[in-house]
Amino acid sequence: MKSILLISVVTILQLHSVYSEKPNIVYILADDLGYNELGCYGQDTIETPNIDALAASGIRFTQHYSGSPVCAPSRCVLMTGKHTGHAYIRGNDEWRERGDTWNFAKAVEDPNLEGQRPLPVGTKTIGTLLQGVGYKTAIVGKWGLGAPLTNSIPTKMGFDFFYGYNCQRQAHTFYPKHLWKNEEKDWLDNELVVPGTKLAEGADPNDPASYSKYRLSEYAPELMLGEALEFVRENKESPFFLYFASPIPHVPLQAPESWVEYYQKKLGPEDPYLGNKGYFPNRTPRATYAAMVSYLDEQVGDIVSELKKLGLYENTLILFSSDNGPTYNGGSDSNYFESASPFKSEYGWAKGFSTEGGIRVPMIASWEGMIKGGRTSQHVSAFWDVLPTLCELSGALVPSDVDGLSFVPNLLGEPQEPHEFLYWEFPAYEGQQAVRMGDWKALRKGIFKGNMDLELYNLKTDPREQFDVSAAYPEVVAKIEAIMESEREPAVLERFKIKQLGD
Repeated sequence: MKSILLISVVTILQLHSVYSEKPNIVYILADDLGYNELGCYGQDTIETPNIDALAASGIRFTQHYSGSPVCAPSRCVLMTGKHTGHAYIRGNDEWRERGDTWNFAKAVEDPNLEGQRPLPVGTKTIGTLLQGVGYKTAIVGKWGLGAPLTNSIPTKMGFDFFYGYNCQRQAHTFYPKHLWKNEEKDWLDNELVVPGTKLAEGADPNDPASYSKYRLSEYAPELMLGEALEFVRENKESPFFLYFASPIPHVPLQAPESWVEYYQKKLGPEDPYLGNKGYFPNRTPRATYAAMVSYLDEQVGDIVSELKKLGLYENTLILFSSDNGPTYNGGSDSNYFESASPFKSEYGWAKGFSTEGGIRVPMIASWEGMIKGGRTSQHVSAFWDVLPTLCELSGALVPSDVDGLSFVPNLLGEPQEPHEFLYWEFPAYEGQQAVRMGDWKALRKGIFKGNMDLELYNLKTDPREQFDVSAAYPEVVAKIEAIMESEREPAVLERFKIKQLGD
């Protein structure tokens, strides 16, 4: 380990001898994008040429994991470098004691009902750490880590600029009444159409006109891209960190018409989605979902083009990933697209579950001139590694209580210190724990029902987690049980406590 550390230090010294400037960093986070929804990961229906080009110019990680199988805790892990055994936010929490937070229309007008549970004051995030070494920082997209009237909004958590959705629930339409710009509402020219609104009575589900109320004036993802590009232009003279947290392809199914029409022609006729699984009805749900992914890909291309235009591309590290595996509602069809392949894509195996389909996510790193292109990395890594990685590249001090390991050596083609194990816990969907240790993956499901037995899988021979071999390897089970006990501390918030584990 000492030799690896020495090589890493030497590599960083070499890195800074090449660039006297600190590198710019762009971290692009998709929302609910499955492992197999990019061409470079095997997708053969949805087209993603710009993201595929990033992979060709850099590294495609094949064993990268999200922080959690759902949104808010995954983003908390990313921002703080602490896995869900130590993180403050361990599940989605709509902070319902404030009132009727799920009343969409009320929350539009009353910021007291908007947003999620806040992080504690003083939480160190990637933003605060990079600000401390001279970076201009921005998040454009979806926050989900603190309601508007709290001290846990982006501009109080390490970001100089914020534009987008403060609240995950408000992101359930891409034609919202408002977004947030720093600490002020940006009112948009959209009618209020509450998620869950069905087709008008008697409307023909095969008539495009029946869906006109779901296509409004100002499309939030388009506005967000404009603000992200403007941030880059305004800060081209100083090192910057842009966290582009896109809300797509999370449902609802709403996409630019040009892309929808493209996939309607490509995929042919299909049955309409009538809204029976939430969000909004859609006449061609598969075409619209594919259109959302391709539109995100188009935006990635626009960001890369702007960096090149400004002469910043060669000194910018671009990272791309997803917050968890693919979803199963709102008209999405993960089975059709084989969204999590080679892992299972259906409910019980993807988003919301600590199986591979729920937490194994794409991750791409590209940095012209510094990262050798065309590489595939099998280094086992996770969201809590991003913070120490960016600290190492920027010269920021890594907090002593993080769980992550910098993967800078891996980026630069040097020997990489491996994790002994990765740990997750999830206090929802009946309670879950998971550990990845070498090729072994252990799952504990149904904790809230009193189940404390472990399932054990060898991912090398059984990546779809179909054959539980726990009975044949009691020594491995015992070791992982010890990790599950020692690698967590009791949850602070009542909603995240797992009393069967001692909380």
